[in-house]
Amino acid sequence: MAERWEFTHGLKDIGNRLYAWLQPDGGWGWSNAGLITDGDESLLVDTLFDMNLTADMLAAMQDATGLKPRDIATIVNTHANGDHCHGNGCCPQAEIIASETSYREMAEVPPAMLAQLKKAGAQLGPAGAYFADIFAPFDFDAVDERLPTRTFSGQLDIRVGDKAVELIEVGPAHTGGDVIVHVPGDRAVFTGDILFIDGTPLMWAGPVANWIHACDRICEMDVDVIVPGHGPITDKAGVQRVAAYLKFVDAEARKRFDAGLSVRDAVHDIALGDYAAWGDAERIAVNVDSLYREYRADGMVTPVMELFALMADTREAMRK
Repeated sequence: MAERWEFTHGLKDIGNRLYAWLQPDGGWGWSNAGLITDGDESLLVDTLFDMNLTADMLAAMQDATGLKPRDIATIVNTHANGDHCHGNGCCPQAEIIASETSYREMAEVPPAMLAQLKKAGAQLGPAGAYFADIFAPFDFDAVDERLPTRTFSGQLDIRVGDKAVELIEVGPAHTGGDVIVHVPGDRAVFTGDILFIDGTPLMWAGPVANWIHACDRICEMDVDVIVPGHGPITDKAGVQRVAAYLKFVDAEARKRFDAGLSVRDAVHDIALGDYAAWGDAERIAVNVDSLYREYRADGMVTPVMELFALMADTREAMRK
């Protein structure tokens, strides 16, 4: 079913006045978004990493639907990462809904912080150089940040015209407050970063069991169209591949944790096999670090720039 929509840049009409905005190659910062419409009502699922990218998306949506940015009444941010919310300011009139946990996380990492880190670049060593490299295409200076105006925990049921829409909190998983957006009447779901398709999942938060459960929950839904946070539109087989990766990394990390290996040594020791072909494979460094925190049960969070340094080191090793 997912093969109906080629993974090319731009707006895809996925039927029943639902749309997906896709950004190949789906790597760092190149996120997807969605639009749910009915009558003169609309809901935008996520914005993009900066205002320029979001404005281009909204212009394409206007061309396809007639909806102007000021006509969009509601934005749902699926989680706190900036590539899903830094464009919120393009719709200053919209109500912005997110989980309560995501609201707190957004406030902790403002775009000004990202702009500062990007400008520092190599002055911060390998971590800074890696950060500046992967985020080079994005403009964090011109972000008119808008935080959520409405929050919830658990599940929030809303309507877009006559369409029932379920906002389901499935985090903590990728981040602390991940939400998926289910449109049961149209058999569609927008998953945010619970799904990276053909790209390596990135577990900032965990626990891994929650993420696997979220994948299982999507597979239990009566849906035909599954729009991931990154990568091509997929089906339940794609969801199962993400869950399989998570189970694989969990099993491999656990063996090395039990054997007393450090995070770095475990990362370098794990043979990714077919998963090595997925984009941004060096993210295994963050995943193993998060799993080790889970195994230790001590709540000790590694500073984010140390994680970027570890990913930089892992990427370099993978290139050799």
